[in-house]
Amino acid sequence: MAKSEPSVIRGALTNVVMRWTDRLISFVSTIILARLLVPDDFGIIAMAYVLIELVNVFLDLGVHVALIQNREASQDHYDSAWTLRLIQTSLATMIVFLSSPLAAVYFKDPRVTPVLQVLCFSFLLGGLENIGVITFQKEMKFGLEFRFSFLKRIIGFVITIVAALLLRSYWALVIGTIMGRMFGVALSYVLHSMRPKLSVKKFREIFAVSQWMVVRSCSFFLESSLHKIIVGRRETSSVMGAYTLANEISALPTTELLAPLNRVLFPLFVQVKHDLLELKRVFLLSQELQVLVGLPASVGLALVANEVVRLMLGEKWLIAIAYIQILAIVNVITSITTSGGYVLLTLGRIRTLAVYAWIQVAFFAVGAFFVFPTGGAMKIAWLRLIISLAGIVLFPWLLMQALPVLRLWDMLRSVLRPLIAVGAMAVCVTSLGSLTGIPLLLVLLIKIVIGALSYIIVELFLWRIVGRPEGAESYILAKIGFSRFLVSS
Repeated sequence: MAKSEPSVIRGALTNVVMRWTDRLISFVSTIILARLLVPDDFGIIAMAYVLIELVNVFLDLGVHVALIQNREASQDHYDSAWTLRLIQTSLATMIVFLSSPLAAVYFKDPRVTPVLQVLCFSFLLGGLENIGVITFQKEMKFGLEFRFSFLKRIIGFVITIVAALLLRSYWALVIGTIMGRMFGVALSYVLHSMRPKLSVKKFREIFAVSQWMVVRSCSFFLESSLHKIIVGRRETSSVMGAYTLANEISALPTTELLAPLNRVLFPLFVQVKHDLLELKRVFLLSQELQVLVGLPASVGLALVANEVVRLMLGEKWLIAIAYIQILAIVNVITSITTSGGYVLLTLGRIRTLAVYAWIQVAFFAVGAFFVFPTGGAMKIAWLRLIISLAGIVLFPWLLMQALPVLRLWDMLRSVLRPLIAVGAMAVCVTSLGSLTGIPLLLVLLIKIVIGALSYIIVELFLWRIVGRPEGAESYILAKIGFSRFLVSS
């Protein structure tokens, strides 16, 4: 193992804890809010956030990427980046405030206007945040990053829940968002000593990286949010609420298991980018780990979606079950390519990432507007699955063009064993049937245990019969103290 790996492992573990803590709070908050509010409330907020995300992404200059990439960034770089971000967020606040009536007309719901006119100030608050906190990720100080994100999340959580108990309205979500951002601004200056000031000294240098980040971010936004724009227009606020919450739940396995690793990998990829063989090795290991863990987690969620929704959210959310089952597969396919995206970003192939994302957006738009011109949420979900499957065929080719030492077989073998094992898991779980007459919680636990055991047994069996090669399986077994399984019998 390379010398850099222990710090990466510690960073990844810290990030996993950080993400799980953060998402545990978010998950508990979602469950409580789903019980206190109704799908219609979630739908109003989801509609508002479509415009907020749209404006943000078209103005987001990605200054954090420019700072992380530059290993010798000076105070002038941070000041210029902070100034650039403040200009961006000020413009975004004004644009959202002025265009909020148009959003209400588009979504055919006047309640969207006042919500947007308050939520838009979250932009301005975000721009005022101390730019110095980016060093927590850049310098792998994940303990400080954890403290920062945890305190912001817990304050927002408490305020939102209290407001929901008192108001029983979507305004609780608005209040929680604004107050959480205000607290985050204050906390950023407490945790980091940097005091940024207005400056444009390094504007051109920051913008040289940022200009393609805008193009990339725009395409990524359309790739991840165009479906919500369409669903919000074609469906009621209740369906929009169910679809949006299903999308968030279906992303949990990938955001909580894979995103922390990717967050650590970007700085590491930057460190080894001049050694292509080492970059290939680290990428393949991360890819294998992601597939080994992320694939069964997402497929498993799809298999137990019925029990999860009934237990966690209640009967009024049953419409979300079918969406979760489809979108869970979409999310795992999308996230598996994320580490490769960081490799392209590391190698300066931002344009390639932008082109790839725009291709997916174009095909989705053709399907949504011409193949299914009146299709509702269900057809849009299926279309997303089809496009993501097509994209996973194109992406390896783009990655190999940027990293010539990488071969297609290198990437394929990270998928084969987990794919077979997850198929066996699906057969075992579905063969259990509905298990009528048993408490729902017990049904959920039985399916989880059977699914996990079947996946692990088949995966390890396949790994043994091909000679126990070095990779994700041996890496995990060594880390958890089962080194004896690595010794040939």
